[in-house]
Amino acid sequence: MNKTMTTFDYPNSLIKEYDHWTIQTRRKQATAGALVLICKEEATSFANISAEAMCELSVVTADLEKALKDAVDFEKINYLMLMMVDPHVHFHVLPRYEGVRQLGTVAAIDHGWPKTPDMAEGVTLDDKALLEVTALLKSFIDK
Repeated sequence: MNKTMTTFDYPNSLIKEYDHWTIQTRRKQATAGALVLICKEEATSFANISAEAMCELSVVTADLEKALKDAVDFEKINYLMLMMVDPHVHFHVLPRYEGVRQLGTVAAIDHGWPKTPDMAEGVTLDDKALLEVTALLKSFIDK
């Protein structure tokens, strides 16, 4: 476990854990189903993650894309590797769509559609909503 994982509410936000990666619910839902895909290694550069982590990434992204498609029926998906504040390799994963999508009691509009995602907009999940959305997304990924 690294600091970036805990910054994004690990373990409460944990949807699925792999050997080298975690899929976690992003507390700030810029779009419905926004996730953080975090490498568990201490690498702070994408070029420095292990070959094993790189290989596993294809399995992880296939799992999360299927789950998000089932959960929010996105039209596009964006992977943003920003790493400006949180140093370890991670992606912000944003399902993109026109209109509004609902996850349990949480509804979110993609304010940037069809252009660049608007990371400042969206719904910030309180602790109860974080657990609700995480449980819901787990149910889709475990299918």
